[in-house]
Amino acid sequence: MLFEKDWAAAPLHWLMNTLGHAQLERMAAEPGLVAAVDQHAAELRETISLDRETLGDYLLGFADELRDRGWSFHGGHDAAAVRLTAICWLARELNLLDESPA
Repeated sequence: MLFEKDWAAAPLHWLMNTLGHAQLERMAAEPGLVAAVDQHAAELRETISLDRETLGDYLLGFADELRDRGWSFHGGHDAAAVRLTAICWLARELNLLDESPA
């Protein structure tokens, strides 16, 4: 299961540690994943403010929806996995992970 108890305390850090590092590494070898992540990142840029709190809150809501659907990460490139990867990419690119989680 992707979502563990107490992950909401620092959702961006938790997501990065859970799947972000591996997914971002995959982007170096998979141009199709880069394009898909870029598209999702652009949609997020147009939809929400990209600060730590807002992106973290977005992640919490998105994760709740995924949990309600029974979704789990299997290493693929489905829309949910790409959206989560885009969140990680944005968090890293915008230095939203610089501070340690509370």
